[in-house]
Amino acid sequence: MMTLRVVGMMLMLIGGLAGEWGGVSVAQSGEDGMTEDKAYALAEEFGVDVGEVDEEIKEILGLTRAEGVVIFAVIGNTPADRAGIKVKTIIKEVDGKEIRNILDLGRALEKAMPTQNFSVATFEAAGIDDQGVGGGLNFHFVRTDKG
Repeated sequence: MMTLRVVGMMLMLIGGLAGEWGGVSVAQSGEDGMTEDKAYALAEEFGVDVGEVDEEIKEILGLTRAEGVVIFAVIGNTPADRAGIKVKTIIKEVDGKEIRNILDLGRALEKAMPTQNFSVATFEAAGIDDQGVGGGLNFHFVRTDKG
């Protein structure tokens, strides 16, 4: 899955350069200091390898919009894995904050993960393997003390 992220980042860099050449400034980080690298690192800490939904992913998953963050892989023995979050799922919200892109996800996870409780709302597109059944799921994470 690392290859998909590298390709996506290369395409974004090329798109960013094209945008600057066209007189349009393309920001690769948020005003709050959130960067794509930091957002990807936070997602991996949570337990998912992700990428932004583009037109190709939209078509593959049968989505109506090319918006959001899709899970490419779930990392074992992490909060996401233990909760049962699945590959090909779209992360729609974290603690009620809409997730439209990787920077949104990074900001939301940075704020939510240190707290005692947070929720993640996901969407699974209907597919042939699941007999056309899809929909949203909410996962609630509660920090517990081990010992």
